[in-house]
Amino acid sequence: MKKMNRGILTALTSIGIAQGLKILTHKKLSGNWDWKQVATTGGMPSSHSAGVCALATYLASHKGARHTETALATVFGAIVMYDAQGIRRHTGEIARLVNELEDSFASLAGDFPSFEFVEREKELKELLGHQPVEVLGGAIFGCALGFASAKLENN
Repeated sequence: MKKMNRGILTALTSIGIAQGLKILTHKKLSGNWDWKQVATTGGMPSSHSAGVCALATYLASHKGARHTETALATVFGAIVMYDAQGIRRHTGEIARLVNELEDSFASLAGDFPSFEFVEREKELKELLGHQPVEVLGGAIFGCALGFASAKLENN
C-alpha cells in the first residue's frame, strides 16, 4: 500500500484543524457554540493561510529553503493569503452594503406602494474573507504544523 504524499497530508490536516478551531474562537467571541463554523469561510484562524503555510514550511523543513518546490509553495501561498485578506474580504464588505441597500429599498417600497420592488429570499453572504489578524493566526498555526510534520518524518 502506497503512503499518501506527506506534504498534501500536512496541508489538508492543517486546513481541517483550522476549520475546527473556528468553532472554539467563535464560542470565545460570541459566547455561543456554533458547529456550522466548521464549514464557513472567514473567521479565526484562516484555514487558507494554515494550509498554504503548512505546506510551504513542511517543504522548507524537509527539502530545504532553496528547493524549487519550496519556492512554488511560498509564492502561491503568499497569493492565497493576500487574496483571503484582500479581495475576498472586500467582496464581503460589498455584499454587506448590497444587503443594507436592499433593506432600504424594501422599507421604501413599503412606504410607496407604487414603487415595485421584489426582495430576494436570501441575502448575500457577507463573511467571505479574513481580517489580517485571522490570516496571521492561520499562518502561524500552519507553520507550526508544517514544521512538526517535517520533524516527525525526519525522525
